[in-house]
Amino acid sequence: MKTTLIWIGALVVGAILGLLGLGWLDEVMNFVATVYTRLFQLLAVPTIVLAVITTFATFGSKGSGKIFGHTLTYTLLTTFAAAAVGAILYVLIAPGNLPVETISNSTQSSDISPQTSYIDHIVSIIPNNIVKPFLDGNVLSLLLLAFAIGFGLSKLPESENKAVVVKGLLGLQELLFLLIRGLIWTLPLGIVAFAAQLSAQVSAGVVADSIGKYVLVVLGGNVIQFFVVLPLFLLARGLNPIHVFSKMTPAVLMALFTKSSAATLPVTMDTAENRLGIRKNVARFVLPICTTINMNGCAAFILVTSLFVMQQGGTPITLSTILLWILISVISAIGNAGVPMGCYFLTLSLMSGIGAPIAVLGIILPIYTIIDMVETAENVWSDSCVSAMVDKDLQ
Repeated sequence: MKTTLIWIGALVVGAILGLLGLGWLDEVMNFVATVYTRLFQLLAVPTIVLAVITTFATFGSKGSGKIFGHTLTYTLLTTFAAAAVGAILYVLIAPGNLPVETISNSTQSSDISPQTSYIDHIVSIIPNNIVKPFLDGNVLSLLLLAFAIGFGLSKLPESENKAVVVKGLLGLQELLFLLIRGLIWTLPLGIVAFAAQLSAQVSAGVVADSIGKYVLVVLGGNVIQFFVVLPLFLLARGLNPIHVFSKMTPAVLMALFTKSSAATLPVTMDTAENRLGIRKNVARFVLPICTTINMNGCAAFILVTSLFVMQQGGTPITLSTILLWILISVISAIGNAGVPMGCYFLTLSLMSGIGAPIAVLGIILPIYTIIDMVETAENVWSDSCVSAMVDKDLQ
């Protein structure tokens, strides 16, 4: 709560500074915002790649029996549903383009142009050189490599060599988490700069309209997934969604305020076992896995934000674009476990990888804290639903 208040305060201060109309001050704010954007890019790609590898590498050690199969099936179904809801709302609400001045700091447009077929684009994602994707910053190729390496590690027999590789990857991941925590600690300064940039724009009314519709799509998708889609999944398995939600409310509320599924996990497990009555062997197996890979809110955020940012760069939002990015958002969300502000960092790295105008993400950043709260609550609610459905299936 303290962090949220600080971020809101930084947003207000930045907005006031931007309205002052001082040229030298605007230049300073632009410099600070550029520095933060570059730092995000620096840490985003390696962090996400390591997160995907370590997530998939643990599949083998966490078991592959009937209970894991049920958990993975429900995770994929609910995550696809969340992304699909976001896509439908995006088409219906249709957020507009931001003024050119707002994204003038990033003039790149997406590599996916109308002249490039999606077959060619998909082929370009498949790497033919293990080093080139790292040098080019091709995030989609890196995600594919990360998935292959992680899945391969999960299938390797347990040995000293495998343990060394996995421990080394986990150690690198912890180091990057430390750097990210340091960056987040200084983030109020970045929020001041991004908010000042935004409020200094002449066409603030257009910005507010476009961003307002974007936020409506993101939060509207979360609300529909929370109150309609997930309860329908429960009803389909013969469970009462009102009963399940009433029992799991403590965990959902804690997730809302902590903005961390992992931090909420002990409360989620205790609530599932002692209030909802899920068997301990199910809750203690399913919920840690769900906390790692079941990211409904993240999938919807990645999809909607990617479409919005690509649209600003001139990419036409066609049906094939939406279907491709639904798939990318689901796979990315599953590999997003344990990363602070993971959805934001992952989306930034994806957009950077295809040359979309990432300055738009600087405009989104000041309101991300609210989106993050709602998404985390939805993720924990989805974890609860999955565990309840798996428990019912195995009875």
